[in-house]
Amino acid sequence: MKDDGLVDDERILIVIATYNERDNLPSLLDVVWQVLPQVDVLVIDDNSPDGTGRWVAQEKRERPQLHYVARPSKQGLGSAVGLAMRYAIEKGYTYLVNLDGDLSHDPRDLPKLIEAARREGDAPCDVVVGSRYVPGGGTKGWPWHRRLMSRSINTYSRLLLRLELRDCSGGYRLFRVAVLRRIDWTSVRATGYAFHEELLWHLKRSGAKLCEVPILFTDRRRGSSKINLKEVFVALWRIFQLGWRERFGNAS
Repeated sequence: MKDDGLVDDERILIVIATYNERDNLPSLLDVVWQVLPQVDVLVIDDNSPDGTGRWVAQEKRERPQLHYVARPSKQGLGSAVGLAMRYAIEKGYTYLVNLDGDLSHDPRDLPKLIEAARREGDAPCDVVVGSRYVPGGGTKGWPWHRRLMSRSINTYSRLLLRLELRDCSGGYRLFRVAVLRRIDWTSVRATGYAFHEELLWHLKRSGAKLCEVPILFTDRRRGSSKINLKEVFVALWRIFQLGWRERFGNAS
């Protein structure tokens, strides 16, 4: 056992997909490595105009645990996380954790997610969702209409995709990399925010055990949200397609 609580043969990769997070990323990385000094971090930046990528490229010279992928344009959160998952498979990591780059996900909750994946006695979890909607979880700093939209999308996803989770859209998640090897990546179509729900659906169908632990989601303090109405409608349509396939088996 290492000083940070990790088992000796465990390798953890944290992925942070960024677009204009230059003001948030240094603080986020500092806290991540305070909590888990041994983890690797992969930043995937979509050519942020604010210089996020340039900062990471310079910082990684001093931090061997920091890895960086620069993409030429904004290609979507889902495609970034999918890239990180394939990277984790290729490099032989034990767990992959997705963190938002805007400080809305508290890295101090990381040990709680890891423990749920590792726990003995009960069957360990293959996917651990940091959940806003189980007892002990919540949101901070959201206006009522955003809370309503989030609750509605989660209910919609849960019913259509038959997911036994309260928080299907949250991005704070730990994955056992072994179960990611079961995914046929050519069948994953979503590249934006619907990727969260679509991936859970594929993993559920592969036999993965999905669990939730409570987190407090805090709205970003700096910068602006990347979610827009187009993203919402694209996500709703993709979830509908998957829900149709769940029942009738003939949607792409």
